[in-house]
Amino acid sequence: MANGATVLQMKFFMFELFNTVLYEPLLNLLMWLYNTIAFQDLGIAIIILTILIKAVLFYPSLKQMRAQRSLQDAQPAIEELKKKYADNKEELGKQIMQYYKNNKVNPFSSCLPLLVQLPILLALFEVFRAGVITTDTGLLKPEQVEHLYGYLKTTYMSTPISHISFGFLNLEKNHNILLAVAAGIMQFLQAKMLSTKKAPMRSAGSKDEDITAALNKQMLYIFPIMTVIFGYQFPAGLALYWFISTFITWLQQIYFLRLHAKSQEKKETA
Repeated sequence: MANGATVLQMKFFMFELFNTVLYEPLLNLLMWLYNTIAFQDLGIAIIILTILIKAVLFYPSLKQMRAQRSLQDAQPAIEELKKKYADNKEELGKQIMQYYKNNKVNPFSSCLPLLVQLPILLALFEVFRAGVITTDTGLLKPEQVEHLYGYLKTTYMSTPISHISFGFLNLEKNHNILLAVAAGIMQFLQAKMLSTKKAPMRSAGSKDEDITAALNKQMLYIFPIMTVIFGYQFPAGLALYWFISTFITWLQQIYFLRLHAKSQEKKETA
């Protein structure tokens, strides 16, 4: 019983920490933007908030892209090592780790920035999924008003908010197929840009390579399809956020790939 109570206390503590550190600040920032510089247009407020979040996460995202590209660039050498030491798994592991060390490639570095961003993304998901959902009178639900600070709480106890954005788009409604498809297309473009094409290699390990390539190709299409499905099921405000967020990430990737190309040119001419 004592252990069960401790687990419940820990879960409650983590829930409260999540609310206090992430969910409430993001919800209040969104409502402040809506109430001030977004002309009381929730869509504009979501776009501004998304831009601000992406600006804060710019360098972690850039670091993640660099790590992903480093791993992709290392794949041909890793495949050669796999062929060379196909019959000696222990030596293969040593050689791969030595290659990573010599070339300053960290196979886990692409995951660390994502771990930093994940709690923020979860909090944003909750903000758009439930934080701005209203009653039939247009008022925020009482349990959501309790998460607001200062004058925002006082204001939105009795002031309705409008979910109609840009004069026609209802961000509270589910099943907005246009936004869902737009988000899915951007997800595909983002994934496609960072994917690398490899010439087919026929060798003893070619079957495994073909399987890996097939899985990668499937994932390239699976994630966009999942984005469309989830974007269609949830409120349009969440689909709008996902579209804008993915669009900004796509622009970041264009910027990163240009930096990467210039860096490669310098190395080749040095």
